[in-house]
Amino acid sequence: MSRPLVALSASSKLPSRPGANERVRVNSAYVRAIQSAGLVPLIVPPTLSRSEASTLMAAVAGVVLSGGEDVDPARYGAEPHPATQPPHAARDATELALVEAARDAKRPVLAICRGMQLLNVALGGTLVQDLASEHAGSLEHARDHARQQRVHGVTVSEGSRLASATISLAFDVNTLHHQAVDRVAPGLRVTAHAIDGVVEAVETTDDWWVLAVQWHPEELIDDPEPWDRAIFSAFAAAVRP
Repeated sequence: MSRPLVALSASSKLPSRPGANERVRVNSAYVRAIQSAGLVPLIVPPTLSRSEASTLMAAVAGVVLSGGEDVDPARYGAEPHPATQPPHAARDATELALVEAARDAKRPVLAICRGMQLLNVALGGTLVQDLASEHAGSLEHARDHARQQRVHGVTVSEGSRLASATISLAFDVNTLHHQAVDRVAPGLRVTAHAIDGVVEAVETTDDWWVLAVQWHPEELIDDPEPWDRAIFSAFAAAVRP
């Protein structure tokens, strides 16, 4: 059986010293999770134009939007919060183009952490820029030191793509974010929440297969529990011809 090719969005890192090169980068956990699901990842640099994204979409069976930097608040009509990271304009533009091209071509999309936030912005939604200061009573969601630890629960909507994938309506996840979905974009619905009300998953309401989660399932595929592997398996099933 052939292994479908899927686009995996990446970021870039500026030189750390004089004479060093700028680097395209993506955490290897994404690569391993995609390969473990029987797919071949094609790492996409944060430099594509809209026309290049459209050309790419003709060659791939799906898209994974990875985590990383905060989305530029200007993309959803907001002023930057003091806690918001400096924007990566080229990455924002590339991933917005990927979403547009994927929607036009009806390619399945799996969006993770920043990827979910970018997806929501691309389709017309907004973000909470800093949960700790803007969402009273929120959990500690920015726990980068616990990438492979399940630190809080999520409740999943019955009948959702996420529920169909995980075969569970409640489980624990890791958490590595300080921003979150605020106003949900048209065409998306919320399908999971944390106990503090923070949106933990969204998906499309039509026949375009899109599943987006706020946690990092790629970091948990070696866990004894099957939920996170099942998310990648569901994506793999969606991209297979």
